[in-house]
Amino acid sequence: MFYHGTKADLAIGDLIAVGHVSNYGSRRQANFVYFTATLDAATWGAELAVGEGRGRIYIVEPTGPYEDDPNLTNKRFPGNPTRSYRTRDALRVIGEVIDWTGHTPEQLQTMHAHLERLKEQGVEAIEE
Repeated sequence: MFYHGTKADLAIGDLIAVGHVSNYGSRRQANFVYFTATLDAATWGAELAVGEGRGRIYIVEPTGPYEDDPNLTNKRFPGNPTRSYRTRDALRVIGEVIDWTGHTPEQLQTMHAHLERLKEQGVEAIEE
């Protein structure tokens, strides 16, 4: 099972495709769609995505080939323990996780501080 965390309000059957503005970093046009096989990584995605509204976690299926997310794999976490992936093809929404538990306020504060430090160092959250 794969997940995509976001603040976008989507419906079953919708496609999440490249070409939209990224939810992260400098908000450039996304060349990839990112997803994960862990609920924890999807929770971070839902909590850290920019935009209005509540975070959402969708159950998705890739419509084409995908690869390990190089922004996490080996750069930050040897191997792929977050089981994070990216694709140039769309993801199809096949469901939504309704009852998910977010991270603690302390965990969120620590992550936001970490991301701010990276931004100050000129490190982009997502390098495509």
